[in-house]
Amino acid sequence: MAKTTADLLIERLTAWGVDTIFGFPGDGINGIFEALRTHQDTMRFIQVRHEEAAAFAACGYAKYTGRLGVCLATSGPGGIHLLNGLYDAKCDGQPVLAITGHTYHDLIGTHYQQDVDLDKLFMDVAVYNERVMGPAHVINVVDEAVKTALARRGVSHITIPKDIQEWTAAEEQRSSANAAKHSADLYAPAYPMPPQDKLQEAADLINAGSKVAILAGRGCLHARDEVLRLAEAVGGPIVKPLLGKAVVPDDSPYTTGGIGLLGTAPSQDALQECDALIMLGTSYPYMEFLPKPGQATCVQIDIDPERIGLRHQADVGLVGDCKAVLNALLPLLHRKEDRGFLTKAQGRMESWNKLMTERGTRTDVPMKPQVVTYQLNKLLDSDAIVSSDSGTIATWSARYIEMRDRMQFSLSGSLATMANGLPYSIGAAAAYPGRQVVCIVGDGGFTMLMGEVATLVKYSLPVKVIIIKNNTLGQIKWEQIVEDGYPEFGVDLQPIDFAGYAKNCGAAGYSIADPAQAETILREALAHPGPAVIECVVDANEPPMPGKITTEQALKFAEALVHGEKNRWDIIKSVIGDKVREVI
Repeated sequence: MAKTTADLLIERLTAWGVDTIFGFPGDGINGIFEALRTHQDTMRFIQVRHEEAAAFAACGYAKYTGRLGVCLATSGPGGIHLLNGLYDAKCDGQPVLAITGHTYHDLIGTHYQQDVDLDKLFMDVAVYNERVMGPAHVINVVDEAVKTALARRGVSHITIPKDIQEWTAAEEQRSSANAAKHSADLYAPAYPMPPQDKLQEAADLINAGSKVAILAGRGCLHARDEVLRLAEAVGGPIVKPLLGKAVVPDDSPYTTGGIGLLGTAPSQDALQECDALIMLGTSYPYMEFLPKPGQATCVQIDIDPERIGLRHQADVGLVGDCKAVLNALLPLLHRKEDRGFLTKAQGRMESWNKLMTERGTRTDVPMKPQVVTYQLNKLLDSDAIVSSDSGTIATWSARYIEMRDRMQFSLSGSLATMANGLPYSIGAAAAYPGRQVVCIVGDGGFTMLMGEVATLVKYSLPVKVIIIKNNTLGQIKWEQIVEDGYPEFGVDLQPIDFAGYAKNCGAAGYSIADPAQAETILREALAHPGPAVIECVVDANEPPMPGKITTEQALKFAEALVHGEKNRWDIIKSVIGDKVREVI
């Protein structure tokens, strides 16, 4: 029997090593679904409840495996729904292939049903974007799409008109120029290395520095040993942007943890006081937290030459894979005998950790959100995969979830979109069926794609969903108050019984309101063999305070209270309570 375009598509993806596709069916991709049905022995299809979740799951799969993530959606609205998750992949540099349907090939552009020109719509999000024109075309296009997504660490998009999906190779009219079997299912990664004189120039700058700080991002997640050796050589602290949280363990004496509004005060101090900065595989966006221009010399290592000097003026740029470049650079560095800069950072970190413990063990009712992540952290496996959503929840995840051994962590970095946490965990659980997978989400982000709990149940994915429930869009609330000086407005959420919802979906449901019960209930939920939702009812007026509060933030905060912030007295009591405890 002759193979269809859709058959050739699935078989070529299999040849590339793809074994999982996340998606949602529709009449615009019925031909592809028939090919999925007949190729179930080699290709697994995971049906999500919303196409956006399919794109997020593919992005999470790519982040946690380093492999190509693949998502599938129908023509028109189905393809449109993919976009937010695909932009997440684009912004965080993840290789994802999106496959969409299109209307009948000879009705495109005639206002037919669901006639959305997806190959034009995806022009901005995709590094490769092509419409398949027949069976003779599909293998060539798949090969280019996969190679481009991997090589450029971005999104590739293939769209196939619905009737072309069912055309067979026997019916095709192959052009004379398109020689059969000439395209290869082979990706050859490029690892450029900087010239020796540039390596020496970088080493000279680093050797001349007396207070060296290291900013280690997601580009060196695979270079833990090299980053730690660098820190030992230069006697400097490792500061971790959130996408690089798992670069080194959080109990390492060389790290001061995160940076920025979600980060630690010792990290901010280190970047404010350093006279040399080494940026490794990061394009951390918040330039106000980096050393001021002229304060520090800067050596930047990045796989992408376009990122050199993007956030901070670089004196030397080294283009290449962080692990390889560091291995070439380290022999040129002199071990610094003066460890004062590192010792000071370590002393500050000891004080910071005591403060975090104080906040994480509070017994106030309503329960403080920090209590949940503090207790959860102690119960996580040494190879757990943790996904966070965007919002105030990212602060509690950043500060209290400590990376150990082979743990992995991610969230929506540059796009900082809501609703990614649960689909990321679907991708992680699909890739690693034997590992503990936990997502930490707010009630706002969770409700956007809460239907995906049914996906967990359908495929027996034992993900544990920790919902920080405060019945408000917390991050937006605090931005209104602290950044803009406005009283909160439009952020209150209608309460939902999330534990009951989970049970109605077929998952386990738990609820925590008493901080004294947090550890016990979390332990029980994590031990549950299937998917579980743990609703944690917390104080809506607990602010995610920055590691250091600026004068401008304090003034905006006071301004919002004066202008009529409805919960001002509860907020004042909460903030004052925090400060009194810190002083004591």
